[in-house]
Amino acid sequence: MISNSMRPRVNGSSAIRRMFEEGKKLAAVYGPENVYDFSLGNPNVPAPDELKDAMIHILETEDPLKLHGYMSNAGFEETRQAIAEDLNSRYGTSYSAANVVMTAGAGAAMNITMKSLLDPGDEVVVFAPYFLEYNNYIANFGAVPVMVSPDPESGFMPNIAEMVSRITPKTRAVIVNNPNNPTGAVYPAEVITRLADALRSKQEELGTVIYIISDEPYRELVYGEAKVPHIPDFYDNTVVCYSYSKSLSLPGERIGYVLVPSRSDGWEEFALSLATANRFLGIVNAPSLQQLAIARCTELRSNVGFYEKNGRDLYEGLTAMGFSCIKPDGAFYLWVKSPIDDDAAFCDELKDERVLATPGSAFMGPGYFRLSYCVSHETVVNSMPGFRKVAERYFG
Repeated sequence: MISNSMRPRVNGSSAIRRMFEEGKKLAAVYGPENVYDFSLGNPNVPAPDELKDAMIHILETEDPLKLHGYMSNAGFEETRQAIAEDLNSRYGTSYSAANVVMTAGAGAAMNITMKSLLDPGDEVVVFAPYFLEYNNYIANFGAVPVMVSPDPESGFMPNIAEMVSRITPKTRAVIVNNPNNPTGAVYPAEVITRLADALRSKQEELGTVIYIISDEPYRELVYGEAKVPHIPDFYDNTVVCYSYSKSLSLPGERIGYVLVPSRSDGWEEFALSLATANRFLGIVNAPSLQQLAIARCTELRSNVGFYEKNGRDLYEGLTAMGFSCIKPDGAFYLWVKSPIDDDAAFCDELKDERVLATPGSAFMGPGYFRLSYCVSHETVVNSMPGFRKVAERYFG
């Protein structure tokens, strides 16, 4: 029998994954080319050839005792230094290997960060809509998520006034996901400035330390003139959690890092705690082959133009049918208003046309649905008749 703490989590398991599994069943019946699955953020763009070449070279030339052995729980120093130098070249910072801890993806980065920060009863502020696994990560350490309501009128920017009202002496951190999953919004510098100013005021008022946990797996996926601010430039007590899953199309490889800037409170002890939490949580260290490959490929990026075209064509196609959508500035998600209040029921209507979308309620954003357009362009084009058939029931 499973634990009482896990039972509700299993029963409430990810709606995204459930829809993904449903898609596999439909594909077995109708053929995968006739199922238009926008449920899962699984990049359709292959990883760069240079990354593959780096892995092959490492396997052929690296000392196998190093390649397949243990290293520091924080990761290979050469990898951490390469990442620090890449960040320095982009942001004009002065990070070193000491500021970086390698992790098995963004999920591990978030969990070791929370293990290092949270005691039972602490609170973590989250801006809805948000990736609902945050709730599970927070609950892993006996802490409590505190939700700030969605703000559709602002294009789903963080509701800073409501955030301030929800901060208490128990508030330990605020999660910022930029670019945002599920909305595709990018929070500009002026929003981050107001957020940072508000948190500094609350720290001073309460006499506590409040961290920003900046979750940035989509940082390189931005379009047009949009720019993702480097939050440590705006707020000292920032921890950055990053993954190469999206920027290099490596979701199955589980490689990422935590950045702890030197201006953050007690940063050296924090970085040591992160490395220790890697071990305590059973991760031990990030995969060695991926670390060594990333050290050689920090400047590589996936084909952002592919995602931008998919997002533009999907946005223009759906808005022409009458749907109301948030035009995405980043990530690879389209956030669409459901024509009926019951977003899950509407997603079932789409499923009848073999179009798979995720209800917004799965992200604490009821009344909307999310389309993950990191799919083939053919999927976008061929899904249009199904969307149109459903749209005609509501928009004529």
